[in-house]
Amino acid sequence: MKHGIVHTLQKFLLNPPIKFALAMGLPLPGYALLETTGRKSGKSRRTPVGDGRIDNQFWLVAEHGMKAGYVLNMERNLRVRLKLRDGLRSRWHTGTAHLLRDDDPRERQRWLASHLPRSAGNSRAVRLFGTQLLTVRIDLDS
Repeated sequence: MKHGIVHTLQKFLLNPPIKFALAMGLPLPGYALLETTGRKSGKSRRTPVGDGRIDNQFWLVAEHGMKAGYVLNMERNLRVRLKLRDGLRSRWHTGTAHLLRDDDPRERQRWLASHLPRSAGNSRAVRLFGTQLLTVRIDLDS
């Protein structure tokens, strides 16, 4: 039940303005735009996520784990794109996703917060709204 409520709120209320701002190129601190390929449609699917870039890796904790549409898309096609903040602008980066089922997502969030203090708020929200946490690492091509 929690998943259904949170998913509906995110899909129709919370994510659309963030997604729109990121798509328009507004560099929102603490956010990135993840683009996956739809597992059924083959179309590009974009989802706002917390900005977890550390060097040439991007870390995120999916709050709904294997129930999240973007995670199911990554399971089918590991190649993704991320629109990341670069100063006052944003630019697209390509990479390969890795679903880390054996990683401890709560410990990963603590580790991320120690490296990226701006991620602490996102980590709290993911823990609050999350139903089945899953760590994802994306190795960026450049």
